Formats: sequence, structure tokens, C-alpha cells
Amino acid sequence: METLMAWVINLLSGKASKELIIFIISLLPILELRGGLLAASVLNVEYVRALIICAIGNILPIPFILLLITPIFDRLKRTKLFRPLVEKLENRAMSKKDQIEKYQFWGLALFVGIPLPGTGAWTGCLIAALLGMKFRKAFPAALIGVALAAVIMSVVSYGVLGAILR
Repeated sequence: METLMAWVINLLSGKASKELIIFIISLLPILELRGGLLAASVLNVEYVRALIICAIGNILPIPFILLLITPIFDRLKRTKLFRPLVEKLENRAMSKKDQIEKYQFWGLALFVGIPLPGTGAWTGCLIAALLGMKFRKAFPAALIGVALAAVIMSVVSYGVLGAILR
């Protein structure tokens, strides 16, 4: 994750503001809010400003994933070119479904919120959509997860790692 984050920072440095860089990082799968807050710490973006920007960046894709990913995947699976890629993404996501399937709302919230490799809003919402979880249940769970991730990553980025990286 750090390598990808550093690549995005290097790519956009001098072309975009620090705030735009952390917003873009927070929008991206894999990096999300976790990478955005780490980047904000490295770029010396003020904590509250970084937290707001990264949270918005991480939350923005959630409704689109929950509402649109299933029809998009269904359409792409009808093509010879994209079928293998979509099936691979679905299989990878569904291999992590146990927690979400078993605990539903709180499973999704914890899956999104606990910063482990392969977890986060993108994957959690993809799994929720593939499991047919209702938007009115999945969206608030994902928001709670983003808030939990924000708390954990704030401590890591601006506390522990922030002190080490400065």
C-alpha cells in the first residue's frame, strides 16, 4: 500500500494540491481513507482538514458500488473480454464474505473499518452488493466502518507513524 501511495503522491506532486492528492488517494480502491490519511501525514496536511477530505473521498464511491456494481458486472460478464476479469473480482471478493454474511450490518461495518489487507469500503460494499444486502442496511454500515477506519488510522497516521515519519 505504501508503494502505491508513494507512486500517486509522486505522480501528482507539483500538479495538484496536497488536499487534492489525499482526496484522490482516498477515492481509490486498496488505498482508500487509510492511504489518504497516511499520505496526509507525510504531506503535512492539518489533521482535521485531512480527516474530512479523506472521509469524503472514501465515502463518495460507496453508493455507486452498492447500487451499480451488480448491474455493471452482469453486463460485463456477457462479454468475452471482461467475463474472466469480473469473475476473478467476484471470486476474490466472495472469498472474504464470511464475516459480512454471518453478521450482516456489524460484519460489514467491521470489515470496512478494521484496516487489514483486502478489507475496506470498496471490497466490503462489493461483497454486500453481491450478497444482495439492501442499500438502507449496507450504506449506514459502510459509513460506520469508514468512521472506525478514520479513528484507527488517525491514531496510526498522526500518532504512531506520524511521529516516526516526521
